[in-house]
Amino acid sequence: MGHHHTHQQGDGGVPGVLLPALALLAAAGGYLLLAHRARRRNPGRGWSAWRAAAFCAGAALAAVALLPPLAPFAHRDFRGHMAQHMLIGMYAPLGLVLGAPVTLLLRTLPAAGARRLTAVLHSSPARLLTHPAVALALSAGSLPVLYFTPLYGAAAAHPAGHWLLHAHFLLSGCLFAHSIAGPDPAPARPGVRVRLVFLGCAIAVHAVVAQLMYGGFWLAVHAPVPEVEGGAEIMYYGGDIAELLLAAALVATWRPGRPGITRTAASRIALRQRPNTS
Repeated sequence: MGHHHTHQQGDGGVPGVLLPALALLAAAGGYLLLAHRARRRNPGRGWSAWRAAAFCAGAALAAVALLPPLAPFAHRDFRGHMAQHMLIGMYAPLGLVLGAPVTLLLRTLPAAGARRLTAVLHSSPARLLTHPAVALALSAGSLPVLYFTPLYGAAAAHPAGHWLLHAHFLLSGCLFAHSIAGPDPAPARPGVRVRLVFLGCAIAVHAVVAQLMYGGFWLAVHAPVPEVEGGAEIMYYGGDIAELLLAAALVATWRPGRPGITRTAASRIALRQRPNTS
């Protein structure tokens, strides 16, 4: 039962708190610097303040999850862990992705750099990774593996495992949000209806995992029953709200007048977005 105390040896020290905070601050600062550069380079076109606000909100939500008071609580209590997981894996990624950081990079990089980045985005590995099916498997699909096998206990017992978990939640969350509703270029992204089906699958996986967790079935998390039940409720309701926000973001990007942008049209748009610097 007292398995949660193994967490304490995790990132309780000052470096454990400062590093993620500094990394997030650097990410937000770098983004704002690029946004300023995009505005200066093209005053008529500028850069959306809404996108900048979304990105900074995403970074702020990740910071809330990784700093006190939530971080120490997450080490002691499974409910804290689940709140942290929701923030890092679902809410922060939505803000970061809606900030369109790749589009911002394409606009501010020198032409050669923008061409290289576009080539990476169109490469097979990138297309595979950003497909909703793969993103779904990495994000929602990893939940049963984490909570119904000894993996959670093993990861929670080691500081490095802890940070790997956080990184996995954040990156897979960003991939999934991008594959469903990201404003950045996504050459291999299927149509809106297909994406809605994948979003529905994610909602179903979260609901089933949360219900099994609440009932204590096959659970490999050793924590007091009220903590597990509370954590399951946070996953159930917190996941629903995050997925509704993602659905809203998807609907907001839907242009019914254009049934489907072909790949050539998408690459033409990408070319047009490229900065005219020689």
